[in-house]
Amino acid sequence: MKAWVTGAAGMIGSEIASSASKWAPDWEVRGLTRRDFSLLDFDAVTAAFKGDSPDVIVHCAAISRPVDCERDPHLARKTNVVATRHLAHLASDRFLIYLSTDLVYDGRKGDYIEEDPANPLHLYGETKLAGEDAVRQHQNHAVLRTALNFGASPRGNASFNEQMHSALAQGKNFQLFTDEYRCPISTTETARAIWELAKLQVGGLFLLGGSEKVSRWDIGKALYDRWSPLPGKIEPASIASYDGPPRPPDLSMKLNKIQALLSFDLPGFHEWINSNPDAVV
Repeated sequence: MKAWVTGAAGMIGSEIASSASKWAPDWEVRGLTRRDFSLLDFDAVTAAFKGDSPDVIVHCAAISRPVDCERDPHLARKTNVVATRHLAHLASDRFLIYLSTDLVYDGRKGDYIEEDPANPLHLYGETKLAGEDAVRQHQNHAVLRTALNFGASPRGNASFNEQMHSALAQGKNFQLFTDEYRCPISTTETARAIWELAKLQVGGLFLLGGSEKVSRWDIGKALYDRWSPLPGKIEPASIASYDGPPRPPDLSMKLNKIQALLSFDLPGFHEWINSNPDAVV
């Protein structure tokens, strides 16, 4: 089996590509970055696809920061929607896993399931939902709405935990919302689940996250308490005070559908960090 992993220089994509030796040791896996070619160079993508002929594509590449999408809407749409549509079409007779986001929901309900309607609050969520629509034109493909991921990124500055640690180490105070809820999951667990799904090749829509609903404040406090004393402090805050793109208050999710396919139990946030005390910077 051959697989492509797009966005292999990003936090989740790099973990998926690097963990293939553990979870898919018999596969030939190519992690794609901008150094290989731009996904917006459709001729180059098509030529590479014909040359490699991958059986599976794990599509992680995206403009994933809401502020970046607002700054350049045209590029966001071309990257998150048009490039995704092109890949889905190329792989129409193969298996593609598209990494979407829980931010396609408005966060008013919580405990989301796959059948709940999406209602994104900002352009990033809109483009990811449009990317989903392009992928779901092919019933054999899979869409994963992923929760907040934490862990290590290649440059050490992309994950929530890395940004928080960096700010605190510089003596800056870090605000954490007490009224915003997520189901955070380690990138290592995300990668394991994706490789299992890649082997099963089951199409459809799935929610993927951790099994525990926690607030941003609880996430940050658990990390802060296990780090050595840092000059910065954490401060509780409300999303009502945030002046950036709208933030969904409750993106907790039910994981029954994907859990039924997996050989392992998706862990909760506190369970995972207690079992991996040295894994989160």
